[in-house]
Amino acid sequence: MVTKFYQHILALAFAVNEINENPKILPNVTLGFHIYDSYYDARMTYHTTLEVLFKSHRFVPNYQCDRQKNLMAIIGGLGSDTSNLMADIIGFYKVPQLTYGSFAPQENHITQGPSFLPLVPNETQQYMGIIRLLQYFKWTWVGLLLVDNSSGEHFLQTLEPLFYQYAICSAFTERIPQIAHWDSLEELGNIATKVYVHYTNKIVTTFIIYGESLTIPWLRTIIFIRDIGNKENTSLRKVWITTTQIDFILTGHQKGWGLQMFQGAISFTIHSKEIVGFREFFQTIKPYGPQTDGFLKDFWEEAFDCVLLNPNVAMDVDQTCTGEESLESLSGPHFELLMTGHSYSIYNGVYAVAHSLHVMGLSRSKQRANEKGFNTDLQDVQPWQLHHFLPKISFNNSAGETISFNDKWEMGGGFDIINMVISPNNSFQRVKVGWIEPDVPEGKELIIHEDTIVWHSGFNQVMPISLCNDYCHPGNQKKRKEGEKFCCYDCTPCPERKISNQLDMDDCFTCPEDQFPSKEKDECLPKVITFLSYKEPLGITLAFTAVFLSIHSVLVLTIFIKHRDTPIVKANNRGLTYILLISLLLCFLSSFLFLRKPGKVTCLLRQTVFGIIFSVAVSCVLAKTTTVVIAFMATKPGSSMRKWMGKRQGQSVVLSCSLIQASICTLWLATSPPFPDLDMHSVTGEIIVQCNEGSVAMFYCVLGYMGLLAISSFTVAFLARKLPDSFNEAKFITFSMLVFCSVWLSFVPTYLSTRGKDMVAVEIFSILASSAGLLGCIFAPKCYIILFRPQLNNREQLIRKKV
Repeated sequence: MVTKFYQHILALAFAVNEINENPKILPNVTLGFHIYDSYYDARMTYHTTLEVLFKSHRFVPNYQCDRQKNLMAIIGGLGSDTSNLMADIIGFYKVPQLTYGSFAPQENHITQGPSFLPLVPNETQQYMGIIRLLQYFKWTWVGLLLVDNSSGEHFLQTLEPLFYQYAICSAFTERIPQIAHWDSLEELGNIATKVYVHYTNKIVTTFIIYGESLTIPWLRTIIFIRDIGNKENTSLRKVWITTTQIDFILTGHQKGWGLQMFQGAISFTIHSKEIVGFREFFQTIKPYGPQTDGFLKDFWEEAFDCVLLNPNVAMDVDQTCTGEESLESLSGPHFELLMTGHSYSIYNGVYAVAHSLHVMGLSRSKQRANEKGFNTDLQDVQPWQLHHFLPKISFNNSAGETISFNDKWEMGGGFDIINMVISPNNSFQRVKVGWIEPDVPEGKELIIHEDTIVWHSGFNQVMPISLCNDYCHPGNQKKRKEGEKFCCYDCTPCPERKISNQLDMDDCFTCPEDQFPSKEKDECLPKVITFLSYKEPLGITLAFTAVFLSIHSVLVLTIFIKHRDTPIVKANNRGLTYILLISLLLCFLSSFLFLRKPGKVTCLLRQTVFGIIFSVAVSCVLAKTTTVVIAFMATKPGSSMRKWMGKRQGQSVVLSCSLIQASICTLWLATSPPFPDLDMHSVTGEIIVQCNEGSVAMFYCVLGYMGLLAISSFTVAFLARKLPDSFNEAKFITFSMLVFCSVWLSFVPTYLSTRGKDMVAVEIFSILASSAGLLGCIFAPKCYIILFRPQLNNREQLIRKKV
């Protein structure tokens, strides 16, 4: 006998006693009950079911001989197989059958109609509850132990697609017999070996057990066969997830084995609540008392390991039962004082039948004007007549909960999630740590209180991990292993410009544009907004250089104005010299347009101002060179070049060349003007505030035209370099234009190969270097003569010929 199941009998008896003592339910009617055993055998289940239906003093199938004992309903059985076998017969006679054990939703009860009423919620909720539990704890590598019957197969067929859908893998699937067959020791040994191999696998931490109420004793036997000394099963750390039918039981010879291997198990159970008076009812149960049942003697002897004496039979035994043994001294694997989910279902089932009979009696009394009274109205009631009332019944039990069936003839509600806290003395405590909430949005079904869970002692109260391999840490992504399940993978670093900031990410992702990956590629860091300004060393250096050269330009201009009447200043067109010096000064100052945060106006002025001013400067050089050549040619007798001599010639060259550049810039601004822009990608970690040129072609047109003027000036100056000394400014112009062209020829590849602030710095450097080249090469020799060799600054020196 399984002593733990005796509570089911007590729950039935307790409910019947309560109803019989309650004058508000079925007055003048006494409920009774018979209890039968199925013996876990199909043939015996059929035979017992027929006995329930027809036996009085003699067993005559299809004949009812005792009219005083009307069968109104049958509660049972505990296992799904037993319930279905019973339903095969009961369904023919339309007797209401209320099952108190959970079973796979294989629609058998639908075919039986309202005569088959489960007292527990549909097991489908349990499937999603398991998935949500695994997801919550991130357990993706789990083992499955299934009872080898149709229910276990249905469980597997339902769960495997859900595993795939929610990225969970089964490390193994092992079927175990429903009942241990000790007559085949070889088969038993093979099963024990296979299960024990999985049990000792330290990678698979989480086991899901789907079975019947006696699966735990059977599994404990398998482990005992391989570990008789009980040396390993308490040290191996496992998380056991059990389904509603599983009960933590130890039978007869297993009493000393213990259940420490299941410490910290998480169990889905039928919802229950403590019923007032149930524990006190236990105190009335005595083996020598006036009220006993056919099971009490077997229970008492099995539970307390003693023998009850029969006063009519002489017995010679070592240990006799006193009858004063306390049920409270029994450990949890043998008997529980708190009402279990199955007992709670039986209790509610008895009340459901009683309330249905009461409602039907009231209805019949009203129809007959209460002529014969309540008791008489139920004398001729047939069981099938309850079908109209039982599925629709709704009442509040003594625990304050509403009990009713849904439209599928199933008991409403969800499942409780229990944490098994097992003590060294084999007693255990069921701690409710969560529940499955029905009729809620998807993903919200599971309610769990992780902080109240007590894990196996081997985990040191650290949440267990059940994975095929270690987590991929931030900065890495999963890479599937060929030939293995998708839960098994390698970890590879994130590619460039991508990160992963969580454990076990399938793919790395790109940071937002205003952020960039850290060195470890595990987070996105904000990019720094940068532009070339006066506040950094490079900007300060360039600004200082521009100011320094601008001051020198002003000094040179001042010197030339002060000595404007001297021959060296007057020679070679004094007006062009002033224009050239002023344009060079503006060239130096134009660099300051680049040394600030680009704005709309700044971007419009930068390149156009620079291009026009530089064109004026180079045009002045071209005009001065042309003046040298024309002046030399005009000295020849009868030359027609004399008419080109004068100030207008130089001014016309400067004006026409500058107007062409101004036209190009105007066209640029009119068609595709420059604008402020953000460069997010050129430099890692920086957002570069820059001026987008709008039209790159127009930008290079400006540079190209300026280069054309420079090459023209260089060519003319180079050809005029050997003219007599009195006109030999062409030598200085040649050298200055050589410097100018060298700077800008090197500018183009350098500009194209740099990014961000460096691009701007390169352009500023080119502006300053080329302008400084013109200033130094053309005006430094003249300033030297004016300031340090004034004796050479006279007309006689200028007209002296080289012999």
